[in-house]
Amino acid sequence: MPESILRKKARAKAIYRILTKNYPNVRCELDYKNPYQLLVATVLSAQCTDKRVNQTTPALFKKYNSIKKMAAADIKDLQQLVKSTGFYRAKAKNIKNLSQKILTDFNGKVPSNIEDLVTLPGVGRKTANVVLGHGFNIPGITVDTHFGRLSRRFGWSNQKDPVKVEFEVAKLIPQSQWTNLSQRLIWHGRRVCHSRRPACGACAIAKLCPSYGVGEVDKVKAKRLVKSEEDFR
Repeated sequence: MPESILRKKARAKAIYRILTKNYPNVRCELDYKNPYQLLVATVLSAQCTDKRVNQTTPALFKKYNSIKKMAAADIKDLQQLVKSTGFYRAKAKNIKNLSQKILTDFNGKVPSNIEDLVTLPGVGRKTANVVLGHGFNIPGITVDTHFGRLSRRFGWSNQKDPVKVEFEVAKLIPQSQWTNLSQRLIWHGRRVCHSRRPACGACAIAKLCPSYGVGEVDKVKAKRLVKSEEDFR
């Protein structure tokens, strides 16, 4: 028998309570000083680790320390500065073009609503929700690969389309918690609930997870699979 929406909500809230206890000081793992830097860093993070992005952005923001300078940057120079993040031609083009659009369409300020953010080159709902949640303190659900995977393993959604996952999970968790929920699921996915070999035996959510057993259940072996905070610095 399919799980009722009431039971699903109750289980989702119970899971979130455990995630909150396990990751009390949750934060965005990208380094930034303002919404614009966060926007650029998030665009660079596509198919790239946050650690690599954080190694790349200091030189980028030092040379192009304003939206106006980034908009006027030499594209070849931008490509070289962001090359280590992968897909550097597309990323450099998007960073330059989104900077130009912010200047021409939004008076030089990063928009603080999802409708305008997704009109920027290279910005989809995932990136927009990161910027809203961490740059403007406006709740948003960030469905990256980790969030989508865990949502399916938890039985919150059976969808693979990130937008559909976002809307389904939004019905289970209070809006005020959307940003922190996103970050905590991402942290848990990176550290414990891995894609190929989740550490089920070392997972605090094991008793509430309908997918328990898809990974290593031996507690000693599972503990070895858990990644630490140092792995992401």
